[in-house]
Amino acid sequence: MPDSRVPRRRRYLVCEPRHFAVQYAINPWMHPDEPVDVIRALDQWQALVDTYRAHGHTVDSVKPVPGLPDMVFAANAAVVVDGRVFGSLFHAPERRPESVPFEAWFKAEGYEVYHPESVCEGEGDLVPAGRWILAGTGFRTTREAHSEVQEHFGTPVISLTLVDPYFYHLDTALFVLDDENIAYYPEAFSPGSREVLARLYPDAVLATREDAMAFGLNSVSDGRHVFISPGATALAEQLADRGYVPVPVDLSEFQKAGGGIKCCTQEIREIHS
Repeated sequence: MPDSRVPRRRRYLVCEPRHFAVQYAINPWMHPDEPVDVIRALDQWQALVDTYRAHGHTVDSVKPVPGLPDMVFAANAAVVVDGRVFGSLFHAPERRPESVPFEAWFKAEGYEVYHPESVCEGEGDLVPAGRWILAGTGFRTTREAHSEVQEHFGTPVISLTLVDPYFYHLDTALFVLDDENIAYYPEAFSPGSREVLARLYPDAVLATREDAMAFGLNSVSDGRHVFISPGATALAEQLADRGYVPVPVDLSEFQKAGGGIKCCTQEIREIHS
């Protein structure tokens, strides 16, 4: 077990939560009758951006659009591998217009954007993990989209079935620590998917339900620093024991919409990055 792990500089894409609200319910976390503190959300989001930059990462931003309250969850808009962009086709009609401003941003930056034919929600369910892409299904992204992803990137896709509605996206139940390992909550997955993960990652960090419900698995790792919910205390201790450095960032206001650190963070992976 290494005493020190090496971080890798990343490029992240985010969207300011200027219009953030819970106006509908498309997952168990969302309750439109519970108010959102937009000022607090803006402060928490800015703290996340500042923390990324303080650790040497590049952060770009898409301009928020009125009427799209979930646009802050930039991870759902696409998945980017080797400079190629696979766009999103959201499950919920309320979120489908989000694809347009994100696509415009990518095109302005010189990227081509692939339009999926099947329902697919970006890094919410598509998690690049070194040699392959881990892909979630069961609530949002369809299994047909997994085939599209593999054809588009030419990278093996490992399909995983989610079974707990509180963990409706793969990035609420699992995150990549580095090219070799992950952390995840086993009970969020079907029995067969748990077996697959156990075979692929025998040394994975296993989270408790308590830490998973605190959005501890909606984390972002640069290979050394793990930007994590402060509520996931046991998970943070495990990570520290493995040589990672937990960096707590409070995004509790976004949990009212079922999101956290990773949901707010799209990673732009260039060739050989």
